[in-house]
Amino acid sequence: MTEKEVFIKKMKTRTKKFAVDVIQFCDSLKNNKASSVITYQLVKSATSTGANYRAACKARSKKEFFSKICIVVEEVDESEYWLEVLKDADLSNKKDELERLLIEAIELNKIMSKAKSSTYNSLSH
Repeated sequence: MTEKEVFIKKMKTRTKKFAVDVIQFCDSLKNNKASSVITYQLVKSATSTGANYRAACKARSKKEFFSKICIVVEEVDESEYWLEVLKDADLSNKKDELERLLIEAIELNKIMSKAKSSTYNSLSH
């Protein structure tokens, strides 16, 4: 397996784990209307991150990859946003897990944003 193939496999696993961890974490939130709305939004964006990353990996061209990776960046950034809202509104009973997920969202955001930027630069030349 090439270094690139290893990286792609690792990121597919990592983005799926992020989605599953978010789903499980959401069951621990304080039970109120705000948590319900945020859970819906967060689960959608976290699961979409991994699903769209997988789609990006199947892209038939650099332009198609760029289009898909842009969606991944949007979705992981939205996940980061909702995790921040949960933290700021004190809606979690598991503060350590919330912090871990927030750090993971930030890291995934940086990785995917770098992929987006690198692809954009290669398309521009």
